[in-house]
Amino acid sequence: MKVSEFDYFLPPGRIAAYPLPRRDASALLVMGRTTDEISVSNFSKLGEFLPPRSLLVLNETRVVPARLRGRKATGAQVELLLLSRIDEVDHAAGGVEEWNALARGLGRSGPGVEIELPQNLRAVVVSRGVRGAVRVRLSAPDGEAVAGLIDRVGEIPVPPYILAAREEARVPSDPTAPSDDRERYQTVYASAPGAVAAPTAGLHFTDTLLDHLRAEGHELAPLTLHVGPGTFRPVTAEDTADHVMEMEAYAIPETTATAIETARRSRRAIVAVGTTVVRTLEAAARAGAGVVRAGAGRTDLFLEPGAEFQVVTDLVTNFHLPRSTLLMLVAAFAGRARVLAAYERAIRENFRFYSYGDAMFIRGTR
Repeated sequence: MKVSEFDYFLPPGRIAAYPLPRRDASALLVMGRTTDEISVSNFSKLGEFLPPRSLLVLNETRVVPARLRGRKATGAQVELLLLSRIDEVDHAAGGVEEWNALARGLGRSGPGVEIELPQNLRAVVVSRGVRGAVRVRLSAPDGEAVAGLIDRVGEIPVPPYILAAREEARVPSDPTAPSDDRERYQTVYASAPGAVAAPTAGLHFTDTLLDHLRAEGHELAPLTLHVGPGTFRPVTAEDTADHVMEMEAYAIPETTATAIETARRSRRAIVAVGTTVVRTLEAAARAGAGVVRAGAGRTDLFLEPGAEFQVVTDLVTNFHLPRSTLLMLVAAFAGRARVLAAYERAIRENFRFYSYGDAMFIRGTR
């Protein structure tokens, strides 16, 4: 399919620059997966739309403060986005670590260039790749652990479109904003560090809402997929067939695999909270000959219209960027025309878009 078929016009000012004061106060658009049903509600009322005894699957990944800002000896500013720690390297009791990262501001600097970071954390470029990819060696002062310093000096890498929305809105500088992103750009159930972007559909849940859903008879099951930098990258191909997804690591606990297969046998709804959960479950089913099995894996599964969904029956998701693989996945799940019509309704209803924006629930039929 042509990537242009997944375009839509978002009026200026509709990108949510900041989260609402209360997570579950977001608006909720409810649409049918195979019908033209569309209605508007509030996320706190999600339970009213779930099928009885639904199994909600949640992504417990936690966003790490992976953006580091520093300087070269010349004074030039450099920004690193840490992607994955290289575990086969001897980490010298935590004082030295090597990471795959993305770099901005290196210019023509090659391997060996040093980058001075806050609190005497230092980085040395080991090698350079394409599209800003680098391998860096991080070292901490004597007695310090690199991991602890990263946690203190790193910034939560909120998406570029949020930063641009804040700049365009000319929001006054707020000293609480960085710490607020550290809390609000995480789900309340985030527990497995490793992502550079949040599974944003989960940002709307509160502990109270989760308890309420359990009390109503719904079941919750966790898994982990560490969201990588590909979530920020636009699709540059003209045809979806030419786009290649980046690999992301996932893990499915034994209890979750059992809960999923039990729900499938009893024909209960399996509700994916976010596109990351969809990709994990559908990739696991493909790897397991139709069965979701416990264990770790990696996936570059790209779901576009025409794809078969073997596991997920219902979907909680946010509103995604035009021409993005996330929008293509949602269109694959509920039909391109139907999804774009729902987006038009959301725009008319003044919904807030993207990571800190409002949500939609796509309800399957049974």
